[in-house]
Amino acid sequence: MKKLINDANTVVQEMLEGMVAAHPHRLKLIQNTTVLVRADAPVKGKVGLVSGGGSGHEPSHAGYVGVGMLDAAVSGEVFTSPTPDQVFEAIKAVDSGSGVLLIIKNYTGDVMNFEMAAELAEAEGINVAKVIVNDDVAVENSTYTTGRRGIAGTVLVHKIAGAAAERGASLEEVEAIANKVINNVRSMGMALTPCTIPAVGKPGFSLGENEIEIGMGIHGEPGIEKTSIQTANSIAETLLTKVLDDLNIKQNDKVAILINGLGATPLMELYILNKKVASILDEQHVEIYDTFVGEFMTALEMAGCSISVLKLDQQLMELLDSHADTLAFKR
Repeated sequence: MKKLINDANTVVQEMLEGMVAAHPHRLKLIQNTTVLVRADAPVKGKVGLVSGGGSGHEPSHAGYVGVGMLDAAVSGEVFTSPTPDQVFEAIKAVDSGSGVLLIIKNYTGDVMNFEMAAELAEAEGINVAKVIVNDDVAVENSTYTTGRRGIAGTVLVHKIAGAAAERGASLEEVEAIANKVINNVRSMGMALTPCTIPAVGKPGFSLGENEIEIGMGIHGEPGIEKTSIQTANSIAETLLTKVLDDLNIKQNDKVAILINGLGATPLMELYILNKKVASILDEQHVEIYDTFVGEFMTALEMAGCSISVLKLDQQLMELLDSHADTLAFKR
C-alpha cells in the first residue's frame, strides 16, 4: 500500500484539520469531533443542513460546506458511518431556531445513526427533518443497504436544498424541495479498478487486468455484471440508458447532468464520456440545461465513474442556478 499518510488510524482527523488550516475563513472544526461547519454557523433565521457519511468520498461531504449548500458535514472513519453523537453535535452547531434538515445517503449505518441523532436533538427541542437519497439505479439491495444506494446525485440534493434554505425557506419547504430532487435524480456507476482502505492495507475487491464492473457502488459493493473493458462510448450508453429509462425521460424534457469521477479517473476520460452522453441526449431531443464534470463523490483512489441525471422544472432550475460558495462547488 502506497499512500501519503502518517498513521492509518488518524487519517480522518488529520484531513479535517488540514482542511481548516487551508480555509480558516470558511470552515471550523468542532472540538473533539469530526464535524466541519460553516465559519458563520449557526446562520440566524436559516434552516441548517447537515449531511455526511464515511470518509473516503472527498470532496463529499465536507467540500460542500458553505454558502448555498451545507451548514455542516459529519465524517465517519473511511467507509464507515459517523456515530450518532457526532451527528448530534453537528445538529446542535447549526441550529438557529429554524430547524435542521438531515440529508442521508441510503446506507444502513448512515440511516440508523442519523435517525438516532435526530431523536437526541428532538429530545432537546430542536426541530429536525430527514430525507434519504437513493439515486443509484444499478441494484435494489446491496452489501450496505435495503433498497437503492445513495451516490453522486446526493450532491445535487445538497445544492438545491441548500439554495432553498439560503433563501429563507421553512424547514417543511426545504424538506419538500430536497425530496423533489430525490424523486427526480438517478445515477449509475462503474469501476475500472479497486481501492484500498488505509486501515486495511489491501484492495477491497479484485478486477482482472481487462475486467470492469458495471453498477459498482462507492464502497466497492457488487454491481450488476463484470465484463471485459469497453469503449467510453459503450460504457456511457450502458449507464445512461438505464438512468433515463428509470427516470422516464421524454422528448423536450430539461435535465442537468453530473459526470462524476471516482478518484483516479482523469478529467480527459470524464469529458470523453460526457461527449457521448450529450450526443445520446441530443438524439433523443432532451435538452441539457447544465452539465457538471469532475470529482464530486469519490471512492478513495478507485478508477471509474458515475453518471447522474436530474430532471428539471422551473423551480429546480432557479435553485440550481442560485449562488453557492463552497470548496468543491461554486456557482
